[in-house]
Amino acid sequence: MAKSTIAFATAPDGGPKGVTLTDRALFKSFAYIGNRWVAADDGGVIAVTDPADGALIGEVPRLTSRESARAVDAAQAAFPGWAGDLPQNRSRMLRRWYELMVAAREDLARIMTAEQGKPISESRGEIDYAASFIEFYAEEARRPNVEGVTSHLPDAEVELWREPVGVAALITPWNFPSAMITRKAAAALAAGCTVVIHPSAETPFSALALAELSDRAGFPAGVVNVVTGNAPDVVEPWLEDTRVRALSFTGSTEVGKLLYGRSAATVKRLVLELGGHAPFIVFADADLDLAVEEAIKAKFATTGQDCLGVNRFLVERPVYDAFCRRFAEATATLSLGPGMEDPDLGPLMNERAVAKQREHVSDALQRGARCLTGGNTSPLGPLFYEATVLADVSRDALIFKEETFGPVAAIAPFETEDEAMTVANATEYGLVAYLHTQDPRRIYRMSRALQFGMVAVNRTKVTGAPIPFGGMKQSGLGREGARHGLEAFTDIKYVCRDWA
Repeated sequence: MAKSTIAFATAPDGGPKGVTLTDRALFKSFAYIGNRWVAADDGGVIAVTDPADGALIGEVPRLTSRESARAVDAAQAAFPGWAGDLPQNRSRMLRRWYELMVAAREDLARIMTAEQGKPISESRGEIDYAASFIEFYAEEARRPNVEGVTSHLPDAEVELWREPVGVAALITPWNFPSAMITRKAAAALAAGCTVVIHPSAETPFSALALAELSDRAGFPAGVVNVVTGNAPDVVEPWLEDTRVRALSFTGSTEVGKLLYGRSAATVKRLVLELGGHAPFIVFADADLDLAVEEAIKAKFATTGQDCLGVNRFLVERPVYDAFCRRFAEATATLSLGPGMEDPDLGPLMNERAVAKQREHVSDALQRGARCLTGGNTSPLGPLFYEATVLADVSRDALIFKEETFGPVAAIAPFETEDEAMTVANATEYGLVAYLHTQDPRRIYRMSRALQFGMVAVNRTKVTGAPIPFGGMKQSGLGREGARHGLEAFTDIKYVCRDWA
């Protein structure tokens, strides 16, 4: 197929800044319901812009509660056939979706960078990561869903069956617009559920491209649905609809709590992946070169807009000054620019994000922190914020209490292991903690004591399709990935047969 530019919704012959796609059909400007591309009944649209310069990328339908309910109609109609299909058939379709996604890697990455702003190399990495969940759950779909149990009754045989719950609603964020869809959808589809997906209004085109690929993979009508629009209009009917039996959400703790409460009336199965506020703990015996290298990754990937991103650096006093100096020096070398130029950091997503960086930096400085590098917006544009390192940050500062979700690193010293553990756990969040030390006993003690769902020791990357991703406390409920990711989308049925 000949190359073409990404199309403006109102100017199909144009495109933003000459971004090219090999497969132009991946760029969709309609929602996807029942294997049909649909507009809003009232003609409403949402404009999507490039965060790097505010240029219009395109428009998608602003669907209302009417169209949102129709998506559930389509998913419910498709559910009996999909749930009753042979597991190997579901597996084959998932595998085909994976293969199509891998083949479209570059186009999907370009669409993502255009709407989300992240560096193109990070977008390519996200497509690989997103595809890995489909590949994994294509295999899981074939696994036995019957478990034998030793009977507690004479002349009886006991079995446990895992059955799909029904329609699953998946609500995904803008920071990982492809991976958060596949991590949820692949598990739900493998389990035998049908899905209605609401992507962020700021990054809908990645979701619609995945819907196009699912269509090509041959999923029956209504199995996969993508509903664009404003979240209240789309999600409200799903919360009240008893046919929606499961809900999976990735986003802020505040919104997660609202969804948690609203789901109670219909007793939905829930997976909530919420805020992070991760600590990064460096002990004096750590490999300092490695710690600095991993700190850069853990703080500045996705321009800091990541629930796994570090918010609080805790460094043992003997190496505190050296770590601060070396980390600031490394941070100062990071490049900032539009995502298509593949810098180290791209723009922030919106003005609210920029305002939060300013608020947290200003508050920390007023409480005695030192700015070692950065600390300002960039001349590149209103959504570009410099990679920033703050030292001597008070534990009373906002940045030590709230998730910053941006490229601002806050460092504070500690004196003892108990102090580090206490400060790290002094939060209502509990998603991931990072630990750097060479002492095996300390690794064991800290890994046990840290109140986080995931602990990364002497490394940053820990996530992947085979592991159960999730947190403790107010970082959420349930797990995504691994076989555990199927649990929220299945019910256990107990069957006891009498052979007497």
